[in-house]
Amino acid sequence: MENRKILLLIMYVYVLFTCSIFYGQDCTSFIYPANGSDNLPLDATITWQEVLGYNGYLLSIGTTPQGTDVLDRKPIGVNTFYKPQLGLPANTTLYATLSLVPYDGAPILCDELVFTTAPITTIPPCSQLITPDNNAGSVTIITDIEWEYAPTATGYFLSIGTTPNGNEILDKENVKNVLSYNPPEDLPQNSNIYVKIEPYNDLGSNTTCPEEVFTTSFALYVCDPYISETNGELIYRAPQIDLPSIVGICSDELPYTISSTDIADGYRWYQTNSGSEETLLSETRDVAIYTPGKYRFEAYNYINTDAGDIACTSSKLIDVVASEAAIINTIDVSNLPLGKTIVISVTGSGQYEYSLSGRDGPYQDSSIFTEMPSRNYTAYVRDKNGCGITERLVNRDISPKDFPSFFTPNGDGINDHWQYVPPVENFEPVIEVIHIFNQFGSLIQQINPNSIGWDGTFNNRAMPQSDYWFKATFSNQPPIRGHFTLKR
Repeated sequence: MENRKILLLIMYVYVLFTCSIFYGQDCTSFIYPANGSDNLPLDATITWQEVLGYNGYLLSIGTTPQGTDVLDRKPIGVNTFYKPQLGLPANTTLYATLSLVPYDGAPILCDELVFTTAPITTIPPCSQLITPDNNAGSVTIITDIEWEYAPTATGYFLSIGTTPNGNEILDKENVKNVLSYNPPEDLPQNSNIYVKIEPYNDLGSNTTCPEEVFTTSFALYVCDPYISETNGELIYRAPQIDLPSIVGICSDELPYTISSTDIADGYRWYQTNSGSEETLLSETRDVAIYTPGKYRFEAYNYINTDAGDIACTSSKLIDVVASEAAIINTIDVSNLPLGKTIVISVTGSGQYEYSLSGRDGPYQDSSIFTEMPSRNYTAYVRDKNGCGITERLVNRDISPKDFPSFFTPNGDGINDHWQYVPPVENFEPVIEVIHIFNQFGSLIQQINPNSIGWDGTFNNRAMPQSDYWFKATFSNQPPIRGHFTLKR
């Protein structure tokens, strides 16, 4: 009976240990839907709790436990939600698994969620155009046509014409379960283009959806680059944009002005919102940025043609990200046979790189340094967007020279105690305990490195003037032995 109790205890500890590995405290958990939910809408947005300090999440959805046949380990980034682009399969039991993605190392698998989607009971609602927008003008003749997902739709009928209810370009084509269509030929230039989208599912199609329209511009070849007949150089009619795709700004510099040096007849700056909405911010070279986010810059030249002036436009999407100097939380040092391993842990909203060589680098993306020789180091963490360099001393190994060579416990208030003292400011002691021995090897005192130290007595009797030995035990390096002198 006693052996059975021991066996059960071992199994219990093993289960706890295994769970702590695979489902650690850092793991996230789903917020919506609740585990075991029924009749979940097909356009539901799956959400989960945010976990800081990771590079993002991987989401899988399948029809079996740990399955990936619906969604296969999709990188979500740092968002804490996912909305299926084409909806979830109807009347199906689904299993969702979420993994944390560290900045280095393998993904960490978290809990699994199971839920059942609702059955389809009605035909789908209408969709609407995303690209181009309804009533948009000056649309290029080689545009793709994109529309929103209609919940419960399993496909779409698409008609395109140049007159209301026209279909000479596309006649109620079953494009199946997609959200875009690429016309095989250029659309007619300078024309109204009428588009009708009819979502359908197993219960039928929605024939009551309204028609939408946009207007095309003149043919794009007018704005194409050409080769000069005089010098053979390639001439660009549309402006050439040199702005970077990502602009990093420091959080304490808002509002921040971005300026274009591109040569053009005109300029436009837009802030892009959700969906296809945009807000015009500026019609000059410069724009004031008040918040991080996505912005679009346009530069255009006017070209004179027989049909009138045409604006040849270049456009670039710019991601404005906020940065700040890093805060160094901890620096962990491990002594290994091939050298030190130094791990720098930081917090902050910037993109950081690391160096142990100096403020000027070289820098590396990883915060882990391996096989480092035994010497003093200073850690430098630099924000890649120029928002500052943070530095901090790396704890070096303690040597016997760091301990006092003598002390004078005569009660004059000067050097009356023998104790290890950190050699520099902000140096974090890693000593666990110090033992003091007389010259015959007998233990006479054990002191805490955070105490005032040894006062030169043993059993309340003053010890004679002599040499004494010490042994300091550490948590991250081998013990140190040395000696010192008690003077009276």
